[in-house]
Amino acid sequence: MSDTTRLIAELATRVAYLEDRQTITDLVAAYGPAIDAGCADAVAEIWTSDGVYDVDTGVMRGHAEISAMVRGGMHQGFVQKGCAHIVEPGRVRIDGDTAVATGKSMLVVHGDDGFSVLRATANRWELIRTEEGWKCARRVGRVLDGRPEARELLASVDEGLTEVGVEE
Repeated sequence: MSDTTRLIAELATRVAYLEDRQTITDLVAAYGPAIDAGCADAVAEIWTSDGVYDVDTGVMRGHAEISAMVRGGMHQGFVQKGCAHIVEPGRVRIDGDTAVATGKSMLVVHGDDGFSVLRATANRWELIRTEEGWKCARRVGRVLDGRPEARELLASVDEGLTEVGVEE
């Protein structure tokens, strides 16, 4: 293989990685605007059809349950009063057709006295490449209130899919 051919192959690999990373970053970033607008279907489409969203308040499985959360009274109350889910993709690790993005998010809500942070959460997004592109297979979120589960999530960036010790 010539030096030029090798260089082109190396650059193609690097570009493919950067494209995957940007697509994953965009997917994670799409959550905030979609959920703050109350767009239940757009939120659900971030996940695979059987994807899991596991947060302190409960576990949702599949598009129907994730959509129901967005359409539910508690979330719609946030939307009607004003809210902002501020999500960072954090660190993204890609391994072939799987990836993990580990970072933090905040839920800012509007109330009578202005805005306040309702939650700060550690997040682990487990993603897979599908025929439709990158999708979230499982997202785990734990509130950053001093409990070890949140710190463990943030420290799990180098672990593979579903290797972290959280309930399915």
